[in-house]
Amino acid sequence: MTILVTGCAGFVGAHVSRALLAQGERVVGIDTLDPYYDPALKQARLDRVIGARSAFRFARLDITDRSGLADLLTAEPGITGVVHLAAQAGVRHSLVDPYAYVAANMLGHVTVLEAVRGLRRLDHLVYASSSSVYGLNRTLPFREQDRVDTPGSLYAASKRSGELVSHAYGHLFGLRQSGLRFFTVYGPWGRPDMAYYAFARAILRDEEITLYSGQGLARDFTYIDDVTDGVLRVLDSPPPAEAPTRLLNIGNRRSEPVALLVSLLEQALGRRARIRLVDRPPTDIEATWASVDEIEALTGWQPRTRLEEGIVRFVAWFRDYHPEG
Repeated sequence: MTILVTGCAGFVGAHVSRALLAQGERVVGIDTLDPYYDPALKQARLDRVIGARSAFRFARLDITDRSGLADLLTAEPGITGVVHLAAQAGVRHSLVDPYAYVAANMLGHVTVLEAVRGLRRLDHLVYASSSSVYGLNRTLPFREQDRVDTPGSLYAASKRSGELVSHAYGHLFGLRQSGLRFFTVYGPWGRPDMAYYAFARAILRDEEITLYSGQGLARDFTYIDDVTDGVLRVLDSPPPAEAPTRLLNIGNRRSEPVALLVSLLEQALGRRARIRLVDRPPTDIEATWASVDEIEALTGWQPRTRLEEGIVRFVAWFRDYHPEG
C-alpha cells in the first residue's frame, strides 16, 4: 500500500513514517520544514526517514498549496491511506501569530480533504486533533463524548474546527476519517517548544525553569512509541461507511503532576532544577487526563510506557543529540 503522510518531518510524522516503512508500506511524505522551531531538527528527523527504506518519496510542499497537492496526487494515484499530521503546533504561540493557525489548521485541513477525497483507492484518512479541544472542561478523565465548545486558545479552536470540517466531509462525501486527540506526546526526537524538552535544556545549562504555582498542574504524558502504535492501529481500522467519521483519544490513561516530570528529569540528568513560580496563563488548562476506552475497544491499543521509563529514554537521546548541553 501507499500511504500519504503530511508533516512527515514533524515529531509524530517522522516516527509514523518510519513505522509504516518498517511494515513494508510505501510512504509519500510532505513537509515544509517550517521554522517555527529549529528546521535542522526537522531535517535530521527527515534524514532518518529517508535512510530507513527506499520506498519513501519526499515532497517539500505546503498543505495550503492546492495546485501542488493536486499535482502530487495526480502522480500518486495508488494512495490507499492518509495520515494528516501537518499543522501549526503550540498553544501559547497562537497568541503571537493567530493567522498561522488559521492558515495551517483550518485552511490547510480543508485543502487536504478537498485534495484527497477524489482518490479512488483511498480507504481511510487519519488526522491529528488535540487534547486541547477539551478546553475549559473540568470533568476528568476527558471522554470523546464530552462537549467541546469552550476552547481555551485559538489553537484549540483551530483543531476543533478541523474535527467539524471532517465530520462535514464524511457526511457529504462519505470520506472515512478518524481524528486522534493526542495528549502531551513526548520522547526522543521531540519538539523543543514542549515543556519537557525546554526543561531538560535549562536544567543542563543551570538556567531557571518556569512552573505554574499551585498543586494541581498535571498532564497525561504519552510516549511517542505508544502514539505511533496507536496511529497505525487506527489506520488499519477504518470506520464503517454508514458512520464514516469518529474521534478517539490517545493518552497514557493517567494524569501526572508536572512536578513529577521535573523530578524525573533531575534524576535522569543528574542535576537539580532552578525553579521560578508564576501564575498559570489563561491558555493553559490545569490538568489533562485521557479516557482511552474507545480506542482500546476498537483496536486493542493500550499505552505501555510509564513516564519514569519514557523520560530516561528521552534524556539518553537528548544527551546524544545535544552533546553540548
